[in-house]
Amino acid sequence: MAIKIYIDQGHNPYNPNAGAEGNGLREQDLVYEIGIRLADLLRANGNFEVRLSRPTEDTQIGSSNAESLRLRVSDANAWGADYFISLHTNASSNASATGIEAFAFSRPSVAFSLGEDILRELSESTGLRNRGMQVRTGLYVLRRTAMPSVLVELGFITNPEDARLMLEEPQRFAQGIYEGILDYTGM
Repeated sequence: MAIKIYIDQGHNPYNPNAGAEGNGLREQDLVYEIGIRLADLLRANGNFEVRLSRPTEDTQIGSSNAESLRLRVSDANAWGADYFISLHTNASSNASATGIEAFAFSRPSVAFSLGEDILRELSESTGLRNRGMQVRTGLYVLRRTAMPSVLVELGFITNPEDARLMLEEPQRFAQGIYEGILDYTGM
């Protein structure tokens, strides 16, 4: 039986719920592309079924921030996903802030362990510093999903080098997340 992975490409193409911007780039565009590439890798494996929150670049989810989050979570819950992975880019007023990090609802947990595997492989694949896993109980997509959920910050859109890497080499990010999922699931 295939493992069902829900890939949530964080944010909408336009407000409400558009993402961070930096270095002339938009979060929602970077995570859309990385999510599509991750879905392709998972589908090619044969052991996974995949659903994307944004199957097309112009998929707009909800008419408010709260509704956008609720619809993503309810779609994953209704589909019966085994794992929920939400893709984001980080942002900071300090342009030198760099690296990857991820969040889970609790520790110890399946999600926390999955996130550790994803971060290890993502750091290996991209060369970005692993800032580690953290617990965040206030994030809706971690709190309201019925399955283990990880929110991954792929790099800082406000850091010129992180941003360039996400734009020019999205496959490295998709590959890292994919390898982390394989490590965790043993597939």
